Amino acid sequence: MNTTSNTTSVKGGEWLIKENNAPDIFAPEDFSEEQLMILDMCLQFLKTEVYPIVDRIDKLEPGLMPSLMEKAGELGLLSASVPEDLGGLGKDFVTSTLVSEGLGGGCSFSVAMSAHAGIGTLPILYFGTEEQQKKYIPKLASGEWKGSYGLTEPGSGSDALGAKTTATLSEDGKYYLLNGQKIWITNGGFADVYTVFAKVDGDKFTAFILERDFEGFTRGPEEHKMGIKGSSTVQLYFQDCKVPVENVLGEIGRGHIIAFNILNIGRLKLAAAALGGAKLALANSIEYAKTREQFKTPIANFGAIKHKLAEMAIKIFADESTLYRTSKWIDEKEAELLAEGKAFNEALLGAAEEFAIECAILKVHGSEVLDFAVDEGVQIHGGNGFSDEYDISRAYRDSRVNRIYEGTNEINRLLTVDMMLKRAMKGKLDLMGPAMNVQKELMSIPEFGNGEESAFSKEKKIISNLKKCILMVAGAAVQKLMNDLSKEEEIIMNIADMVIETFVSESTLLRVIKVTDKNGEENSKVQIGIMRCYLNDAVDKVSKAGKEAINAFATGDEQKMMLLGLKRFTKTEPFNSKDARRLIADKLIEEGKYSF
Repeated sequence: MNTTSNTTSVKGGEWLIKENNAPDIFAPEDFSEEQLMILDMCLQFLKTEVYPIVDRIDKLEPGLMPSLMEKAGELGLLSASVPEDLGGLGKDFVTSTLVSEGLGGGCSFSVAMSAHAGIGTLPILYFGTEEQQKKYIPKLASGEWKGSYGLTEPGSGSDALGAKTTATLSEDGKYYLLNGQKIWITNGGFADVYTVFAKVDGDKFTAFILERDFEGFTRGPEEHKMGIKGSSTVQLYFQDCKVPVENVLGEIGRGHIIAFNILNIGRLKLAAAALGGAKLALANSIEYAKTREQFKTPIANFGAIKHKLAEMAIKIFADESTLYRTSKWIDEKEAELLAEGKAFNEALLGAAEEFAIECAILKVHGSEVLDFAVDEGVQIHGGNGFSDEYDISRAYRDSRVNRIYEGTNEINRLLTVDMMLKRAMKGKLDLMGPAMNVQKELMSIPEFGNGEESAFSKEKKIISNLKKCILMVAGAAVQKLMNDLSKEEEIIMNIADMVIETFVSESTLLRVIKVTDKNGEENSKVQIGIMRCYLNDAVDKVSKAGKEAINAFATGDEQKMMLLGLKRFTKTEPFNSKDARRLIADKLIEEGKYSF
């Protein structure tokens, strides 16, 4: 793929105000042979090592999860993003994202693996001193040591900086004494190394590296959870826990930099794991629909079932398109920052921060696609879907937590809009100019001519109009409410839904244009059907969210004008989505899995 024009030009959030071209995006069709081999290795690992013992994993059999992680470590699956000189594979960001997807269907194992390779390892990798990196990273990369991360407390979840755990320097100046507790700590029961946050002198939010056997450090019993039952989740207790001063991670009072930067990467990787889980739910549902007979025929032959299978695939395809478009942007930004002389840790963190808006979008969309897929999967399985004998019931329970951790979906929706507006106020993103242009367009007479009629020109026009909807509603809301907008969370979440649907729709369209340019329209009929179904529904969602927002803050002539504008910008031609979904479902049933 030619990225020379793209590497230095893409900024986070900028897709909203510029026209984007299909040749410039990265899509799953662009995976290298090596990347596909790594994906296959992940899927084979689950098939041979995880699925045969998944019931034992769910019962928290002592030593079982750590031994699995060691096996994954031997294959390099825990260290895709760790540099080679620290014992890792040193792969690019797209490849490490692909590993997260490949292992994402691994039930509780995927949670333990993601926590270890992500929040358990990356804080030390990116913020540790050279001595800290050399001491901890090779053993974390191999799986010899298991990693964990302690941020959440009984009184602070979404408000991470409201933590109450304290750290006080000992009289001899050799240790920090930690006092407090952490809750919902993944891998907490068996981890060897923990990144933990506490406030020095009561207000300086700081990260520390703890080892399992530090004096004054204890762990509570395993929590009993609705899902991910095989994932170790415990509370951590600190009673004058002695942490050597050399185990301060990063700078004192700068712990929020670590917490928030690691979250950007974590959100995207969660979306990748959710994608892997959604594909597995779809594959299980296709297999069941082909073998389960009612009225003397497989239920896969029924239109209602075909609709469900197709809709799962449509959402997965759209999610996948957005995930790898963003992953490649992060890759390219990292390469750009490295070329400028940044250290590898600063380069990746800077790249992830640049696309923090997109990471938040992916976390929301990916977790909600997985929830949709497992819910429809249970429905396709009927009564059997409610039985523990079928894997889909476990998938249903396991899925629910994804909308909660790495920042709830509500928090991520609020962040998506907040980050966009803050970048606009800082001059990093010119939203005002395009928003003013949309206001002028609203006052003008609509153009009724067809204009240019090239391939996908109608779909491109839809995307352009959806962006106008966002600029119109967000621009008016900011003008009308000013500083009070932050108190109107319902309106912000309406705008966030418009942003999410538009970004995902554009990513899907650009991928399909790229596929069609390469393979021809006849060979891309199913993908074109997927894209048109997604766009058709996205327009309705943007219209609904826009209407709710406008009605919440506008009145009189302003309200009427904006509602008319919304109607103009969300006008589409009739589309037979039933036939498109039938075509998609028939392909799924023929292949026996998601195969796009």
